[in-house]
Amino acid sequence: MSTGKIGVTSQDLFPIIKKFLYSDHDIFLREIVSNAVDATQKLKTLASTGEFKGELGELTVDVKIDKEAKTLTISDRGIGLTKEEVEKYINQIAFSGAEEFMDKYKDQANAIIGHFGLGFYSSFMVSDKVEILSLSHKEGAQAVRWSCEGNPEYTLEAAEKADRGTDIIMHISDEEKGFLEEGRIQELLNKYCKFLPIEITFGKKKEWKDGKQVETEEANVVNDTKPAWTKKPADLTEENYNDFYRQLYPMSDEPLFHIHLNVDYPFNLTGILYFPKIKNSVEIQKNKIQLYCNQVFVTDSVEGIVPEFLTLLHGVIDSPDIPLNVSRSYLQSDGNVKKISNHITKKVADSLFDIFKKDREDFEKKWDDLRIFVQYGMLTEEKFYDRAKKFMLLKNTDGKYFTTEEYETIVKENQTDKDGNMICLYATHTEEQYTYIDLAKAKGYDVLLMDSQLDNHLINTLEQKTTTTRYVRVDSDVIEKLIQKDEVKASSLTEEQKNDLIPVFNAQLPNEKVNYIVTFEALGAEAQPLMITQAEFMRRMKDMAAMNPGMAMYGEMPDSYNLVVNTDHALIEKILESKDTELSDKIAEITAKLSPVIAEKEALEALKKDKKEDEVPQEEKDKMAEVQKQITEINAERRALLTGFGKDNQIVKQLIDLALLANNMLKGEELAKFVKRSINLIK
Repeated sequence: MSTGKIGVTSQDLFPIIKKFLYSDHDIFLREIVSNAVDATQKLKTLASTGEFKGELGELTVDVKIDKEAKTLTISDRGIGLTKEEVEKYINQIAFSGAEEFMDKYKDQANAIIGHFGLGFYSSFMVSDKVEILSLSHKEGAQAVRWSCEGNPEYTLEAAEKADRGTDIIMHISDEEKGFLEEGRIQELLNKYCKFLPIEITFGKKKEWKDGKQVETEEANVVNDTKPAWTKKPADLTEENYNDFYRQLYPMSDEPLFHIHLNVDYPFNLTGILYFPKIKNSVEIQKNKIQLYCNQVFVTDSVEGIVPEFLTLLHGVIDSPDIPLNVSRSYLQSDGNVKKISNHITKKVADSLFDIFKKDREDFEKKWDDLRIFVQYGMLTEEKFYDRAKKFMLLKNTDGKYFTTEEYETIVKENQTDKDGNMICLYATHTEEQYTYIDLAKAKGYDVLLMDSQLDNHLINTLEQKTTTTRYVRVDSDVIEKLIQKDEVKASSLTEEQKNDLIPVFNAQLPNEKVNYIVTFEALGAEAQPLMITQAEFMRRMKDMAAMNPGMAMYGEMPDSYNLVVNTDHALIEKILESKDTELSDKIAEITAKLSPVIAEKEALEALKKDKKEDEVPQEEKDKMAEVQKQITEINAERRALLTGFGKDNQIVKQLIDLALLANNMLKGEELAKFVKRSINLIK
């Protein structure tokens, strides 16, 4: 027996390891099991080179809990340790045996996981005491027992062990007694060790018998040593890929399709990425791609290794070349990370294009589930945009699909305005905007359906890329102005008639948190008498503000709509006639009262002509203010008269409600009143 001190420079090293080396205490299990797998892989390498001539036999790594002894033991039948190796690799912290072994056997070595030589000490995060019982594979070796209680003091002595390999015996502390629960250990093995290349057993398999679970004689193997991503694509069927997806995500729907990554230059990278069905919202779940290093789980936060839009994917990425921090818990900044990220982006884009070319019909069927992903990538990654524009699809309201190039060819001739801009009309809801879609189709125009959460952002990007193409929502203006071919026909109404109709219609417009602006257009006698439109710019800004906190100012602004009055419609003429019949005498009185005041104002303006403001006598200024006040009061009187007429006019109310109804904006009590009024009008 011998005693000594571990080669450290500070008494505080163990507390540092316990508190700061690993972000999560449960990582200790990954580290200890990975070390056991490394020891086994080393033995297999020595056997393959002829340096170990014994029988390999069973190479399983075994995990055992002893609740009475309060121990958790990890056992392997790997390479084992001699007394000298314990002193070299255990007593000198951060002297990695894996690095030394890899240097010696770099051409023959199986995948060795460890690199830093610190993993073993993670056991002290959960243990009061840790023991190593090991017997080297070397002929005539003496078994040794090493013991330490989480300080620089240790004991190292000869021991008895029947078989080669190593047992790591952790005496779990009272604070961490949860690690003596079978369910907790099973959970952690499933998380960190599910795909390690050596079989790992934990207890016995269980089965239901007589209404309860009972142990069988069969060992419970917790991992799949040859997961799908480690195999060649040629050796896998579609069902194999789907089975692996279900293994990763048991509760998920079937994926749309997959991409198998297999790169060996200029870096090593394997993996399988799946495209899940994404609903019509950006469901960014950044814990769906799992990062592995030589089949050891590292993290499911892969933002550093893949662009953000790829975090919408599911699957596995495995690379020994990804730079990890010392605890193997997250990525470190490195040139390789950017290269790998760029390669994955290219591979995803190229694979999607291949799928598109190979079976476009199937691609179109999956497009509605896929488009959020593609749009998100185009908006956030310039390189992906350049590739994706070849297979990004637009869908029209008839359910037909087009690439942007195809669509331009189809609509360019008919949908180019007088200024040479190609106008792509779109709707966000086929039923709610049916009236406007129908009017556009009657003109021979095509209408796209853009109802994705990201379509507004995509439209802005597409417009920036092609300055002569504009996207205009089909209900943003009257049909004649959506794609303006010629000068718009002038209204037949006088300015006075228009000014009189504004308060008439304002009197019946809803007064909730919405602004309505009454405008006038000559739309033809067959067009609707009233239409409601919303300017493209403000509507688009408000829609984008819903997703972008930086645009909150637009989201807080009240909605603003145009109430477009068709001056060619007979019902508008009827309203004007009714107004004249009912109000002509009273309006004539107001006009008579206003005329001399207007004349006086004009006279005062003539007096101040060619004078600077300080040259105008105060008396004239006071008189002008008084005259302006009289004009305002007389105009208010006229406006009140017209407002009263509008409030009592059932045709005005009915026309406004019809326009609101066409926009799905008439609801609740107002809809009920409209129905009742409509019945009364029919009687």
